[in-house]
Parts: sequence; structure tokens; C-alpha cells
Amino acid sequence: MPRYRYQCNDCQEIITIFHGIEEGYEDCNKCEQKQTMKKLLSTPFIIKRESALDVDRPVGEITHEYIDINREILEQQKEEARKKTNEPP
Repeated sequence: MPRYRYQCNDCQEIITIFHGIEEGYEDCNKCEQKQTMKKLLSTPFIIKRESALDVDRPVGEITHEYIDINREILEQQKEEARKKTNEPP
């Protein structure tokens, strides 16, 4: 759920609220005034992990590695399932 910051036009209280995109927040809980809350502009919250950024590798190489690893795992799981059900390979 997105996080939004609101400020009351009367008492200047600033709060952070989590709610859906279609929802809003209008009434101040501190001064109890109706329809005084104004949504503040905020910057998006982005997490960048330097370890995930590997600029020396060609695009798609990491994806292909993960596909190969998961393909091996899938084959192992299929083999285990065959052994449990006594199916021929």
C-alpha cells in the first residue's frame, strides 16, 4: 500500500498515512477539523542495491543463469516425484 504525507491547513500537523491510491484522508485527528488535510508532494521511495547492479556482465546473463539453476531444480523435483509414484523415466 502506498504511503502518503498530509498536512492540516489549520494546525499544520504533518502525518504519514498508508492507504490505497483511490482513497483519501481529509479530517485532522489532532485539531479535529473536517476536510483540512492536504496531501503533500513526496518523492518515491526507491531502494537500490549496489550488489544487484553488475555492469560488467552482459544484459540477460544473470537471468539465463537463474533459468539454468531453476531448470536443474525442476528436473530434481521431477525425478523425486517419479520415484515416489514409481513411474519410468
